[in-house]
Amino acid sequence: MNFWILQSLNGLSYGMLLFLLAAGLSLSFGLMNIVNLAHGSYFLVGAYVGLTVMERTGNFMAAVVVGAISVGILGLLMQRLLLRRLTDHLAQVLLTIGFLFILGDLSLVIWGGVPQIIPKPPLFEGPIRIMESVFPSYRLLVIGVGIVVAIFLWWLQDRTAMGANVRAAVDDEEMAGSTGINVALLMTVVFGLGAAMAALGGVVGGAFLTIFPGQDMDVLLLALVVVIIGGLGSLKGAFVAALLVGLLDNFGKALFPELALFTIFAPMAIILAIRPTGLFGRA
Repeated sequence: MNFWILQSLNGLSYGMLLFLLAAGLSLSFGLMNIVNLAHGSYFLVGAYVGLTVMERTGNFMAAVVVGAISVGILGLLMQRLLLRRLTDHLAQVLLTIGFLFILGDLSLVIWGGVPQIIPKPPLFEGPIRIMESVFPSYRLLVIGVGIVVAIFLWWLQDRTAMGANVRAAVDDEEMAGSTGINVALLMTVVFGLGAAMAALGGVVGGAFLTIFPGQDMDVLLLALVVVIIGGLGSLKGAFVAALLVGLLDNFGKALFPELALFTIFAPMAIILAIRPTGLFGRA
């Protein structure tokens, strides 16, 4: 029983981390029709910036805030200056892949190639006892952060004027613009928010996952799986799919290590065969 409980908690914590990463990618691709393959770089750069701030200040909250804001600004600049000028998906793919390699190489030059880890907040450094086993308390914090962020994004999308404006712009951009909504600015803000979310995931995840060059490609692959399973543009889909992928990945590695990738991609193929738009995607 302890094995199943602990592995479920591990899967939930990893799933919450994937949600932080995939939520922004789902919004930019599903709502804004922008294919951003540099999204994994936001995760990696945010983790490295958070690591630097943590080493200088010892304040984990400062690392989270600075990492998210700095990468959010990077996302704003990329969308405002470059991506919004491109409507062709192939051009977007080529441009963002270029940024993926550029940001990866810059990270290697600045922070080196040695795997590193962000120090945990002192309050969550130790384990807690669950029945007859111990479990890292920091992973419970990650689960809590993921739930809080999911509630915040739901409120922002469904209960605020900004969320209503975004939905209106997605349904009919020209009509939304004619009512006085600054669609271009709104989409830039949404894109920057998505980048900041990925950076938040990088800082939070960097405290229990090793940060290393090439991690941007690894997390991008998993984020794409989450977005495809959940459905483009659906935060609810991203949340459910992230939990599903996190649990499948964790139990797959624990029970069938030689089939770890199969346990992730096989369900994705099955879901797409039954529902091509994903679990909560719109037709």
